[in-house]
Amino acid sequence: MEKEMQRATDQHQYIQIIYLGSNSQTTRQTLRPLEITGDRLKAYCLTRRAPSFIAIGNIFAVQPVVIRHAV
Repeated sequence: MEKEMQRATDQHQYIQIIYLGSNSQTTRQTLRPLEITGDRLKAYCLTRRAPSFIAIGNIFAVQPVVIRHAV
């Protein structure tokens, strides 16, 4: 899972994650990962349109996302 996040960071790709949020609820977010530092993922959250810091240990699933633009 960390390899997928690192690859997405290196290749400027978007990912969708499912993780345990601060309110102990599972949450789904679409992110543009920026940096992995220690046990935290720094990313830009497309869902909230804001920076996000997520503990890697709280992430359950990572999936690459293809963003398509309308012509």
